[in-house]
Amino acid sequence: MSETPHEQSPRDRRLPVGVVAASEWSWRLLTIIALGGVAVYLIITFHEIVVPLLVALLVAALLAPLVGRLHRAGWPRWISILIVLLVFAAVIAGLVYLVVWQVHDGLPQLQKESGAAYDRARDALRGPPFNITDTQLNEYLANIGAVVQKDSSQLLGGVLKVGSTTGHLFAGALIAIFATIFILIDGRGIWGWVVRIFPRNGQSGITRAGAAGWRTLTSFVRVQILVALVNGIGIGLVAFFLGLPLAIPIAVIVLLASFIPVIGAIVSGIIAVLIALIFAGPLQAVLMLGGVLLVHLLEAHVMQPLLVGGAVKVHPLAVVLGVAAGTGIAGIPGALFAVPLIAVANAMVAAMLRRPPTDGLVEPTNTPRDTPA
Repeated sequence: MSETPHEQSPRDRRLPVGVVAASEWSWRLLTIIALGGVAVYLIITFHEIVVPLLVALLVAALLAPLVGRLHRAGWPRWISILIVLLVFAAVIAGLVYLVVWQVHDGLPQLQKESGAAYDRARDALRGPPFNITDTQLNEYLANIGAVVQKDSSQLLGGVLKVGSTTGHLFAGALIAIFATIFILIDGRGIWGWVVRIFPRNGQSGITRAGAAGWRTLTSFVRVQILVALVNGIGIGLVAFFLGLPLAIPIAVIVLLASFIPVIGAIVSGIIAVLIALIFAGPLQAVLMLGGVLLVHLLEAHVMQPLLVGGAVKVHPLAVVLGVAAGTGIAGIPGALFAVPLIAVANAMVAAMLRRPPTDGLVEPTNTPRDTPA
């Protein structure tokens, strides 16, 4: 006769209950870790496909609700997808043009002010209490440059570098574009094909997991867009009122950096303060620093608990550790995808473990309205 889950074999009865429980937990955890290691290895091996696919999922999660609204308003689905994609491309192109135009106009002044700021800093270092000679200063700058170059190459590259050549970047962009289009057209059908690969008795839970993960991803992307807009507009306005000529590029840099938790805020804040220091002086740099801290305090104590916390449902410590691990493994792509991956995985596992509303044999027919079909 087979044992019930609560029975022990004669051999197990001779062992303490804690030892038996620890051994059962150990081999299950080792199996999960091994599967995770295999998944990471496959992602590293096929990173040129995985990274564009993840980008496509984020973009599709952002655009799918808009497509769904147009479709429910009576527009044909293919027209809705075409209009949303064209508007999205126009917004991206407009931001790029705006940044290039502003940087092109402010570059001569930036070069002039940078040279003047360097001369002022060098003159201050020559005098007491530093008394640094030009030779020592050049050595220090060379060492700092070497360290920055080394660290930046690791951060920008990482194990999962997007591509080292123009051909790789172009191929990745095409994969991301086509994947976004197909997810918007038939995302539900693609997930249905994935579900059919698994055994029949597990398909119900996997279907629930997919719906929960997609809802979490769409909520995360929409909330993150709002947070990024608030950060970019807030810090951009501070730069504008301080009279900095690169206020718009600063706002765009902060907006894009806000999609990378923790690291993005630090890097974009440093860039804004440095530009204020170069163009306006120490007082304006301190005011810029105060504005950056005020905006990020608003994000940390208002938007994150009220908006991001409700959409992600992941503890802040897990977010910090996930971003750190993702950055170490994959550089900037790892930092960008760490939080949405953790949030989606958490939602999917919780949905699979949750008892279904039926007897487990019939899957509910209702699906999220914004899920791409």
